[in-house]
Amino acid sequence: MGVIPAPFECSQLNRSLKTLALRMREHMKSGLIVGQFLEKHPLVEKVIHPGLPCHPQHDLVKRQCYGVSGMLSFYLKGGLSESRKFLSSLKVFTLAESLGGHKSLAELPSVMTHVSVPSEQRAELGITDNLIRLSVGLEDSEDLLADLDQALNKSRFVNEM
Repeated sequence: MGVIPAPFECSQLNRSLKTLALRMREHMKSGLIVGQFLEKHPLVEKVIHPGLPCHPQHDLVKRQCYGVSGMLSFYLKGGLSESRKFLSSLKVFTLAESLGGHKSLAELPSVMTHVSVPSEQRAELGITDNLIRLSVGLEDSEDLLADLDQALNKSRFVNEM
């Protein structure tokens, strides 16, 4: 009853578990650094990350958790064209629907993971064309910030051309 992994998959899982705590600490640290950077960026409307004091459940997270993840969302100033320009300008982050690996990933839920959700429901949930989701991986945080900054700055010029 149920799936039984093969010996090779078990050995890979066992090997990965040995460095999980180290990887998660880096994931949490870099995610918070990215969130703090985006929170101050003039081309970002809002950041959603429970590790930031601006998050409505930040105090609850501090009481109940000993860390936060490297997953975060933010609202880019602009709309679909700015979001597409931002995502196409990324060099370190990879565009992907599957989030949570060792590599930094980005996605645009309105046209990727949530495209089948009716537009009225997406609007009610806050899934707009300027909502970007990030999974911050294990790359150097300075490289991630530089990549986000250059992509944000390129997205600003979409409607000015």
